[in-house]
Amino acid sequence: MESEHSGHRRHGWTFLTNHARVLIAIARDPGIRLRDIAVDCGLTERTVQAIVTDLQADGYLNKTRDGRRNRYVVAPGARFRHPAEAGHEIAGLLAYLAGPLSTPAPATAPATPTTPSAAVANDTPGHGEPRATA
Repeated sequence: MESEHSGHRRHGWTFLTNHARVLIAIARDPGIRLRDIAVDCGLTERTVQAIVTDLQADGYLNKTRDGRRNRYVVAPGARFRHPAEAGHEIAGLLAYLAGPLSTPAPATAPATPTTPSAAVANDTPGHGEPRATA
């Protein structure tokens, strides 16, 4: 008797769908070209274009023009489609596989240089007292 872990094995399947791979590639680099996604994912440009169209139509992606290129934004709050995962946002999976989703950095004041204090200048491990300077 063959178990699922021995005997004849089905080759060629993967855990992620092509749609997931394309979405991850876009989450990693919102300005990526479809041509580059195709190479990264092992798909044709036409397939990637159809997948991006699907993702846009179902509200997972928004596309804007940035000069001569497209820029994509993963829709915040988008949820998985399958009923088994429907209560979960895709952002968690994307953060795990692609890193945190790109968000504009908040404007901050320029850092002011500081001089190190005597406590910081202590380079002797295990000693909390400031080092004496001559």
